[in-house]
Order: sequence, then structure tokens, then C-alpha cells
Amino acid sequence: MTIETKAEAPNAEIRGAMREFLSAFETFKDANDERLAALEAKSADDIVLNEKIERINDAVSEQKAAVDRLALKQGRPSIGAAARPNAIIEPDERKAAFMRYMRVGDATSVASLESKSVNAGTDSEGGYLAPEEVERLITAAVKDISPIRQIASVRDIGGNVFRKPVSNGDAVAGWVAETTARGTATTAPTLTAIDFPTMELYAMPAASQTLLDDAIVDIEQWLADEVQTEFAVQESAAFISGNGTTAPKGILSYTIAADASKTATQIGYLPSGADGAFAASNPSDALLDLIYAPKQAYRANGRFLMNRSVVGALRKFKDSEGNYLWQPNDEPGEPARLMGYPVTEAEDMPDIASDSHSIAFGDFRRGYLIVDRVGVRVLRDPYSSKPYVLFYTTKRVGGGVQDYDAFKFLKFAAS
Repeated sequence: MTIETKAEAPNAEIRGAMREFLSAFETFKDANDERLAALEAKSADDIVLNEKIERINDAVSEQKAAVDRLALKQGRPSIGAAARPNAIIEPDERKAAFMRYMRVGDATSVASLESKSVNAGTDSEGGYLAPEEVERLITAAVKDISPIRQIASVRDIGGNVFRKPVSNGDAVAGWVAETTARGTATTAPTLTAIDFPTMELYAMPAASQTLLDDAIVDIEQWLADEVQTEFAVQESAAFISGNGTTAPKGILSYTIAADASKTATQIGYLPSGADGAFAASNPSDALLDLIYAPKQAYRANGRFLMNRSVVGALRKFKDSEGNYLWQPNDEPGEPARLMGYPVTEAEDMPDIASDSHSIAFGDFRRGYLIVDRVGVRVLRDPYSSKPYVLFYTTKRVGGGVQDYDAFKFLKFAAS
């Protein structure tokens, strides 16, 4: 009975938060309907009512974020969780050696074990590989926080660069009857390669020696908790606007051109109809155009990408029948929908401004690739910040666009 009670408690908390979220959204709709009615009657905005709506709008966003956090917390694995499929189960000897290194700096055993594998750099420069359980916990938590990692393709690699061959689509194909003589041999496609180099991502949490000496403290969990947020924040920013030199190349760092005239290595955009805003009349038409800009193959798994402030603006939009275009999902942890498509919130996407590319739509799993070099490395440093011990923790991550046609941007401009 005790186990059942523990299992039900998180669900009850999520259900309660979900009820509050749905109630907040109903309150927002009522207030916005009141604003629209007042606007039609007086032909002018009511400042007090507008402020009320914005407060409710912010409350809806906060409540949605709270529901998502609870859902992620419930689904997050623990250190003792089962290993991922096809993972190599590390023996207790490996974990024990790493824990001795973390607590007292004894690297003898862990260095002996790592000498049997290929490492990046020397042990004194690169540190030591964290146990697979710690790496799994960090990766899972980073995915929870990093919105692009949730919707993009992710590939584990063993080296520092992943090279993906891409066909230019010039292979010859056609139809032929069963007994009809074939013509010349099918032309082989022309292949080009896209390189996805990995960049070093680091965090450097500090611990007192007292904490390390405390046998009750779970050092693995402490390390994962300390670095996961820093990794996720840095990744999230890089996948949106990274420079491709010292960080993964973000979607906004590629050349973005008018969709009608873009080249094969450019991402297309459609205009919103007004500089730094939606068009004054029929503003949602721009969203509809954006949805139908990618080909049907990409649209089938399409989703919107934008930050929270843009979501707040779109939450007020209605269709011709008075229905709100933005609708919450009744399932905790599931994304809200805009015009029937899921919405992913990424705070690193730009706010609406002149010429900003604030909304993207398409199939990001086909469009963007994240590459992870397997392994999280830890270097213990008891000297730089006495009396604290620093743990220089690194992982190698890369990313970039792999299909330039898979998604499009909405540019807030007249053309």
C-alpha cells in the first residue's frame, strides 16, 4: 500500500496543477473577450483591462510551466534507474574507483581502468569518464530542460566530428513495364557531405571537503544536479544562435532568405505583413501561410517554435468563428497547440521586433541534428579555489541544420 501511495502522490499534484492551468486559461479568455467587446463599443483600448489581461496571460504561462516541470520531474530517471537499451553495464569496480577519485582524489584505480579504453587527451588534461549512470542522468535532465533537444534528431558518436552524406536528389528514376527493355543504367546520385563537429561544453561546480567527506551525500547525484542546468542553458542558447565555431551552429546563424528565392543552403522565411508586428487585418493569415510553406512531408510532423512572450501574443488570436487559435493540451506535460500544431517554447528565440525571425514552423527532427560524443569527463581540481574542490566537467556536443527545407521562419517585416 505504501508503494501505491507514493506512486499516486505525484499524479495528484500534477492533476491539481493542470486544473489550475485550465482554469487560468478560461479566466484569460473571459477577460480578453471583455476587452474585445469594449474595443468594439468604444473604438479604443481600455488600459486597465489590458493590464489585467497581461497579468492573467503571464499567470497562464507560469501555470503551464509549472505543469510541465511536475510532469518532467515525475518522468526523470534516478541514479538507480535501469540502463538505456544497448548500454554497457558498468561494474561496481568502475563506480567505486570513480567515487574514490571524487571524494579523496585517488586516481590510481580509475586511471588503470581507463587505460583500457580510448580517451580524448591525457588523463591529466581530460579528466576521467563519469560512470554511465551519471552520464545518463545528466543527459536525461538536459533533454528535459533543452527544448531543441526534445524536438531535434540526436545521434551519439565516438569521435569529434560526424560526417553525414547528403544526396543532391539528381538520381535518375522512372517507370517501366515488367517485360519492357530497360534503357541506360540508373544514374548514381551526387553526394555531398555535411560535417557536424562537436564543441566542448563545460561546467565547474564547487564542493567543500566536508561535503565530500560526508558518506551520506550521494556524490553522483550532487554532480548531476550541479551540471545539468548549466549544460541545458548553454545548449539551448547554442542550438538557436550558436556561431558554429566555439559552439554548435544555431538555426538563426544560417542565411535566412525569402522562401521564394532561397538557395539550397538557405532557410526560407515568409513575411508577417508589417514591420515588427503582424498585419493589422487578418494577422493569423501569416501563420497559415507559414504552416503551408514547408512541403507536406515536413508538415505532417510540423510544430511551432517561439519564446514565451510570442506565445502570449498569439494566445489572443481568434479565428473567424470566434475560437481561440491557441489551445491548451489536457494531458500534463504535453505541448499546447496553435492552429492544431504543437508549440515548443524556447526562451532563446527572439521577441517580436523589426525584421526578427521570432517564429519557426516545420519538422525539426528532420531539419536539425544534434551530435553527442559519448562520455562525460570530470577533472578534480583541489588547488584553484581553496578550500573548495572544483570539478571541471565536460561533454562534447555539436549541432546544425541537416535539411534546409524542413522548417521555415516568420519574419516580422512587410516583405
